[in-house]
Amino acid sequence: MPSTELIVSKIENGTVIDHIPAGRALAVLRILGITGREGVRVALVMNVESKKLGRKDIVKIEGRELTPDEVDVISAVAPTATINIIKNYEVVKKYKVRPPHVIRGKFKCRNPNCITNQHREHVVTSFVLVKEEPPTFACEYCGRYHSLEELV
Repeated sequence: MPSTELIVSKIENGTVIDHIPAGRALAVLRILGITGREGVRVALVMNVESKKLGRKDIVKIEGRELTPDEVDVISAVAPTATINIIKNYEVVKKYKVRPPHVIRGKFKCRNPNCITNQHREHVVTSFVLVKEEPPTFACEYCGRYHSLEELV
């Protein structure tokens, strides 16, 4: 009888990002700046069954422990994600993502008149959390409100 379970090997050291909403794993990799050309082993599982979400994605990154800032920014595309830090094949730390209070330089303001979108100006975007549920951010320069979905 064929197995109904998906088998993905354990990683020795690194990070497992679990409970990513289905179809969002590639966006998580983009936020982390992972293109596949870094030489880091990455396992990507998409649209697997989940009791918690119905369907979910999973990303495993060998040899890389995410920074707290990276963990927080992942909430932009995967607000239900859980981050597991792995050492010697064991989970040593586990985090639930949360929206960061400030996001700098990761996303573009959607206001075409914002100073951050003017080519002659070299201004790094900055968004401040103004509402937790649903997560809403305001551009520090023009004040435009953005949902996480809009930023991504």
